This record gives sequence, structure tokens and C-alpha cells, in this order.
Amino acid sequence: MRYDILEQLQRFKTQLVNSVDIGSGIQLAYWKNRHDCVNVCSNHHTLSLYVKDGYETYQKTAQGWKNGGGPNKFCLMPQHSESTWDIRGDLSFVHLYYTQQHLSRVAEQVWDKSPNTIELQEHAFVLDPKVSFLYQNYLVQPAWAHQENHLEMSMAASLLLTHMVKNYSNVKWHAPQIKGGLSPSVLKYILAWIDAHLDQALTLNQLAQQVHLSEYHFAHMFRQSMDISPHQYVMQKRLEKVHHALRYTSHTLIEIAHLYGFSSASHMSDRFNAHYGYRPSTLR
Repeated sequence: MRYDILEQLQRFKTQLVNSVDIGSGIQLAYWKNRHDCVNVCSNHHTLSLYVKDGYETYQKTAQGWKNGGGPNKFCLMPQHSESTWDIRGDLSFVHLYYTQQHLSRVAEQVWDKSPNTIELQEHAFVLDPKVSFLYQNYLVQPAWAHQENHLEMSMAASLLLTHMVKNYSNVKWHAPQIKGGLSPSVLKYILAWIDAHLDQALTLNQLAQQVHLSEYHFAHMFRQSMDISPHQYVMQKRLEKVHHALRYTSHTLIEIAHLYGFSSASHMSDRFNAHYGYRPSTLR
């Protein structure tokens, strides 16, 4: 999928700091800009969160220039909507890019309803605690370089899209209540599959596909069965494997990191320390 905004913003003063695909074609981009006037219109939906500054950012509306930006405020720009922005100060922001097909899949998987009726509504400078929580805890830019974080990021994106449909669209659907977990045979299969693929950058979509469930249903049913989320379980298993390898093999820290899906030995060490309370070197 080619996202228009990625190309359009670079025609202005906007600086692309980083971007990453987090599975299923959904993409994140981290931007900076200052003292600029920007006009965009895209073939996709864009969810934008202000990370730093943005107080002097104005959107052009039929009633004049509207102001209200700042850290943790978000803007939702549906596909084909044209918007003009006057940036009179500094601004750092993260974009989440997704398509109508992504929304349709959410409608079909979560609610089992026809997706033809979904239309996102444009919003600017909104403070939504759930949106800011998901961005701050799972979609922060420094985490993008580490493949072991992609499962958390894909989970957060799935939750954000579901949240957008529930709260910022023309439909008023309540999220279904899911009772019961995975069957013993399915749970045994997916746990074995995870164990055999810990070296890879896993996503929620990959895990759900293995057992022929939607991301939404898989995540909820997995938690019912294991009492923790899929991304927490995967990280826990990775760290257990690292602990065992440190004690019983002669592999270097770099080799162990690559064996169990960490992008670097230093990031593995940080995760290990956060989990066990001491660094890998203590075991060596």
C-alpha cells in the first residue's frame, strides 16, 4: 500500500524522522515540522497524535482558523478529506496510516456486520485518554527499531482501529462480549507455534491467522486462557529462553538476542533487567 501523506508532507518543510510497517499494511510515521503551511488530501485514513509542542498549530475551517493542539491531542483525517494546517511553532507528531479495507476487516471480525456503512468523522485537537495511552505505551518512536516490539505495536493498532469505529464513526456498535478461551488443542498448538518462531518479529495478525480467528477474538480468548495478553506471553517466553541460554550455553549475548527475536543485545539486556531485576551479565 502506498500512503499519500508520506509523499505529500515531504513536499513541505515536514521532516520524516522514522517510519515502520507494523503488519497487515498498517504504517506508522514520526514527523517534525515548524513554521510551515501544509495542505493534504489522501487516499487513506490518518490518525495523528501530537507528541511534543503543537500549541501554535491551526486548522483551516469554514469558520476560520481553529487552534487547540498540544501533546496527546489527536486529529483524525478520513480518506479523501482535504485539510490545511498553519504551523506557527514547533511540532512533533506520529501518524498511523490505514485504509477503508482495514476498517472493513475490523467491522467484519469484531462485530460480524456489513462494513459498507462505516464512515469515519473528521476530528481535530481531541484529547482521548485511551488513544494517548495506546500511543504512549506501545507506539512511541524509539521502540520502532526493535522487532520484538512489533507484536505490542500491532495489538495497539488493532485496538485503535476498533476504538475509532466505536467512537468516531457514524455507527454506534457496542463491542461484543467474548466468553471462554481457546480450546485445549488450539491453545497447545499456538503455544508450540510461538515457541518455534520466537526468533521472528511476530504480529497479532500472524498469531490469529494460525488458529483461524480474528485479531480481536484471538487476543481476548488468549487472555481468557492464559491470564496475560499475547504480547506479554511472547515476551515472557523470550526472556525465559534467554535466561536458560545464558546459564547453559556458551552463546554470546548478540547470538542469544538474535536467537530469540531481539534486535540488539542492549535492548535484550534492558528487557531482561526489567523482568528479572538484574542484567544478563550477572549470570555470566
